[in-house]
Formats: sequence, structure tokens, C-alpha cells
Amino acid sequence: MRGLSSILLFVLFLAAGSRAEAGCVDAASLTHSSVAITRYFDDAERAAARPGVSGAQGTAWFLSPTTLVTVAHVAEGMKLSTQVWKPIDIQDGDDMRSIAVRILYLSGAEQEKLAVLELQRPVAGARSVAIRTTPLVPEDPVVTLAYPDGRPRLVGGRFVKVGNDRLAGAAMLELYDGNDRLAVDHGASGAPVFDCEGRVAAVVSTVITQTLAWASNDIRISTAWGTPNVVSVPIGELKDLSATP
Repeated sequence: MRGLSSILLFVLFLAAGSRAEAGCVDAASLTHSSVAITRYFDDAERAAARPGVSGAQGTAWFLSPTTLVTVAHVAEGMKLSTQVWKPIDIQDGDDMRSIAVRILYLSGAEQEKLAVLELQRPVAGARSVAIRTTPLVPEDPVVTLAYPDGRPRLVGGRFVKVGNDRLAGAAMLELYDGNDRLAVDHGASGAPVFDCEGRVAAVVSTVITQTLAWASNDIRISTAWGTPNVVSVPIGELKDLSATP
């Protein structure tokens, strides 16, 4: 019984820590800053895509009322162009609108870059967010407002370390909601990662998982507690092209 009680207390401690970290930023201050973006392919694009794929989805955030930032693989997956305006659906909570966008520029020197998208018209009520100018340090609490599976979710956690080897330069994060280590998942790529002052410090790129075969099913699981489970692009990657028109 003592062992079971210790485990229960440990689980409650982790959940309480997650809630505390997710609460280091006033959620109301982040409203209208992060959105889900979806693009549905035209007939020619669907014919060239994998069977059953009709579009692509991700998360983005407002650099200004006429510019969105996401990660490059989201823009590429949506088949966006630097020349041709293409319509995307922008979801802000329950509000949905369609606006044409194009790639203004890609920024960054590492394998994963940031994509700045230009909107054909401004979005009324969009909340532009401040950029953190100093790097995160280990154990800094962070929060992301992402749209996994197209639904907004505020998730807390911490910065762990700077990546190395094939993840060189990446900001490695541990993000979770209570015991849910997959709270940031498919559709969250491009989500802003805020520090406790509400400044964007990084942008979600991908999650780290492995797949286990169990009976006739494959089960996706996250990393172990205390280790990074989300790879992100440091916001400093925007600096080198900050003067680009």
C-alpha cells in the first residue's frame, strides 16, 4: 500500500507541476495569437498526393495582422508558393475564415526553417505577439497554444536543452498536460512556444515518439519522464531575415 501511495503522490505531483507551468502565462493574453491553418488541395494536387490525402493542417501565429509564422514543413506540406496566392482556412477558436496566402520568406540555417506567410488581407482582431530576444535556458518554464487535431490546447512544460547531432540547434522541450505526454501532437507543428512573459521563444516542429507493436495493434508512446518529447525551432532563427521586406 505504501508503494502504491508513493506512486499516486508522484503522479499527482507531476500533474500539479504541469498545471502550474501552463498557468505561468495568463491564457487570456494569448487569445487570437495562435490559429489552426488548413489547406485543401485542388484536383491536380490531390492526384499527385498520397491516396486519401486531401489537404494539410498545422498551427501558426500572428507576427502582424498580415503575417503568420509557422514551420517550413507545414508550408511545404500545404504546397504554398512564394509567387501564387493560395487560399487557406484560418481557425481562431470557433471562428473560421478563408484567406489567400503566399510564402513571404523562409528563415533559418538549420534543417527545419521558419516560414513567414503573407496574408492577402489583414485579420481583424489578430493579436501580434512579442519576440524573446534571448535564448531559453534549461528549466525555463514554457507554454504553447497549439491546435492538435484542429482543437486549441494550452500545454505547459519546460525547456530542456539545445539539440545536437541531427537535431543541432533545435530547442528541445518537455511538454505535457497532467499525465498526457502527447498533448502536443499531429497538427501542432508551427505552434508558438511562449515564455512566462508571453513572448515567443520557439516554434513547435515535431514530437518525439516511438511505436510499439501490441497484439494486433501499434501503439504510439512518448519519451520517458524527464526527457524532451518535442522538438522546436528557436525564434532567433527569424533574426537573420528580420529586415526582409
